[in-house]
Amino acid sequence: MEEGLEDLKKNKRKRKTHVPVRMNLLFFAVFLLFSLLVLRLGLVQIVNGESYKKEVERTEDVVVNTGVPRGKMYDRYGNVIVDNIPLNAITYTRANNTKIDEMIDVASRLSRFIEKDTGDVTERDKKDYWIIKHQEAADAKVSDEEVQKLQNNEELSEDEVNKKVYQMRLDRITDKELDSLTENDLEIIAIYREFSSGYALNPQIVKNEGVTPEEFATVSEHLSELPGVNTTTDWKRSYVFDDTLRTILGNVSSSREGLPKNLVDSYLARDYNRNDRVGKSYVELEYEDVLQGQKEQIKNVTKGGSVLESVLVQQGQRGKDIVLTIDMELQREIEKIIEEELSKQIVHRDASPDLDRAYVVMIDPNTGEILAMAGKQYVKNPETGKYEMRDAALGTFTSSYEVGSVVKGATVLTGYMTGKLTPGEVLIDEPLRIKGTNPKTSWFNKYQQIPMTDLYALEKSSNAYMWKVALKIAGGRYVPNEPIVNNPEAFDVFRNHYAQFGLGVPTGIDLPGESAGLTGTKTDPGFLLDLAIGQFDTYTTMQLAQYVSTIANDGYRVQPHIMKEIREPTNEKESLGPILFEKETNVLNRIDATQKQIDHVQKGFYRVYHNPEGTGYIFHDAPYNAAGKSGTAETYIDGELSYNTTLIGYAPYDNPEVAYATVVPASHIQASGVADPYVNKYISRRVMDKYFELKKKRAEEVKDPTSVNKKVENAEEAEEQMQEEREENN
Repeated sequence: MEEGLEDLKKNKRKRKTHVPVRMNLLFFAVFLLFSLLVLRLGLVQIVNGESYKKEVERTEDVVVNTGVPRGKMYDRYGNVIVDNIPLNAITYTRANNTKIDEMIDVASRLSRFIEKDTGDVTERDKKDYWIIKHQEAADAKVSDEEVQKLQNNEELSEDEVNKKVYQMRLDRITDKELDSLTENDLEIIAIYREFSSGYALNPQIVKNEGVTPEEFATVSEHLSELPGVNTTTDWKRSYVFDDTLRTILGNVSSSREGLPKNLVDSYLARDYNRNDRVGKSYVELEYEDVLQGQKEQIKNVTKGGSVLESVLVQQGQRGKDIVLTIDMELQREIEKIIEEELSKQIVHRDASPDLDRAYVVMIDPNTGEILAMAGKQYVKNPETGKYEMRDAALGTFTSSYEVGSVVKGATVLTGYMTGKLTPGEVLIDEPLRIKGTNPKTSWFNKYQQIPMTDLYALEKSSNAYMWKVALKIAGGRYVPNEPIVNNPEAFDVFRNHYAQFGLGVPTGIDLPGESAGLTGTKTDPGFLLDLAIGQFDTYTTMQLAQYVSTIANDGYRVQPHIMKEIREPTNEKESLGPILFEKETNVLNRIDATQKQIDHVQKGFYRVYHNPEGTGYIFHDAPYNAAGKSGTAETYIDGELSYNTTLIGYAPYDNPEVAYATVVPASHIQASGVADPYVNKYISRRVMDKYFELKKKRAEEVKDPTSVNKKVENAEEAEEQMQEEREENN
């Protein structure tokens, strides 16, 4: 019995020793599981927390960016140039789970309350709609055998099979079936197209132009029957001065156009939506980031695709305003002058059949501020068949021409800078008889030998003087009846020095699409002579304005610019907001000439305008003291010889405040005896007269264009035009 008790005690001890081991194993297992849980939670929160958070926000909290009106544009004196017109608008916002048939149903109901233009409805739109409305008939257009055959193709995924089947149905819809669609069907299609564009939960414009008060009121009354539809206020760009400077101001895309295809990726990376309205060209494009404004952000808290709550995240603000350097009154007057002078010449189409345009740029030579950039072109309207004047201001910096003798100031200074010519040096103007070529002469001297200084050569516009300077730079000299030196490197010498003035290189204007002109590729020695008198390479009107400004301001090449200031937007109609940014003068380089050398060429330019033999003598009696240089260049159009005429200048001579360049391509044909070859001079004199006339008038009015509290001069006129446009839209 004692042995039995002993055995029982041993068994109990054994069982007692097993209990702690099992508990330890259990605790260890729990510890491992808990550690894994902590590790997993850490991984979720720390490593992947941000991505999971974004995923939840994407599916449950959707932030919608609502567009705001763009910033306005003003001229340098506070005149409104570009504004925004408020428009009644009808929008549609679809949820994530909105079905196509639901959208079609709402579009059908909405079509009873509004008129929608159907001009943009495509054949594909019609076919898609026909399939939706005739599902059974559409399904029957593709047999089960055809579907099965596609499904048996292992190379095709399920999506690819469905796409091919759908395309087969589209292809088999007949014209007769499409013709069965009524006008109301087309209207529904047009509305549905707007519904389905853009993203879910982002309002889409259904109609914003031409929304009548009756339509707006009726839709507002029936919103409960139109899920997703809303009535609101939209905007569109208004160009207060109509066609004036229109090509320079640029365009804004519509909500239907959205982002330009070539810039989609760039805009999307900056949080734009695909249907955002953005600047497409020129000022609107160049200053898109400034004009776009701060969008209103609304967070839609959703569940199961339905919006539970909308929370304002960020208040929207209209884009910042831009003050341009342009003097709009001067711009309009210059355009009027160009039109009047061109019209006088166009009546002689037989004499100058290719004369159809003219360009003028006026600039502050000290700051680079563009006061006016005007261009007009006489073109045939394809719709009416009648000729009319159209804005061609773009041509001032995108179109280049042979400009003739206006470059001779740069030629003389190139002679100085290379050490091949000294101020006051006398050379002989004479016909150049180069072996194997016809004699080359100045326009005023066909037979004689006339000694002249560089100043007289500029005054009379001597070709022979410039040719001899070019030969010196090339390392040669003129010997009658002998070949001239052949030095291709001389072309580079000329162009490198011309570039110091802005000729043959971009001016740096703050607008996209600038042309640097065309550079001749031939290096025959005769072309070097042509280059020296402006009849080989081509230049833009803007380049000429920069070039003459460089001479006027004692040798500093200043970057031209059209943006003067950026201002805080304000709701005050009578004043501009505070200045946020002011464009500073940007000197690109100074020419490699001494002040004495520059002064000497300035004297030559003065003689051009004031001496009786000067080619710009038309300015001799001006009430302001001006200087400059004229030019005439041979050009061939369709094999016919014609002439481009140009004129550059600045004033006052002692303290220049304005510089200009005028280019009139194909202005006359020599020996016609009808067309006036001096249209460039008439335009230039009238333009400069107008500048100083306006300056005098403004001095009497005492306007201050630099005041932070600058008054908006044409607020009432702009408001009247906006009201007229509103009435037209309604």
